[in-house]
Amino acid sequence: MSAGPPVDPRGPRLSAWITTVVLAVVLATQWWPLLAAQAVVFAVGAFAGLKYAPYSLVYKYLVAPRLQPTDEREDAAPLRFAQGVGFAFAAVGAIAFALGGSTVGLIATAFALAAAFLNAAFAFCLGCETYLLLRRLTPSGGRQKPA
Repeated sequence: MSAGPPVDPRGPRLSAWITTVVLAVVLATQWWPLLAAQAVVFAVGAFAGLKYAPYSLVYKYLVAPRLQPTDEREDAAPLRFAQGVGFAFAAVGAIAFALGGSTVGLIATAFALAAAFLNAAFAFCLGCETYLLLRRLTPSGGRQKPA
């Protein structure tokens, strides 16, 4: 399965800002249905593809037409991996909140919020960097060691 075509990096940054706001609201209110909705947003980006992710659609149809075109592109695979990590934290947090485990919910939400804020404010995608590190540490199936 392909990770998808390269993406305009301004889209993921907008997504990170929206996610930061959503997660900050969840952290302040502990309203687990909003965190569950964010988990769905992450799941769509991770498993269906970035072009189907709700925040990507906001960027594509409402923001991108108002911006100058750019030739800058990012590989989709690290971004999808980051969405998967976000999904895991949001799902754990939503389930914890729903079952009365507010400490676990707060911790999971705080981790996701920290990662989203790093991406939004500093263009540092923690999930993407983790993906790249794992790729470097994992032997490639097609590579063979020299004799």
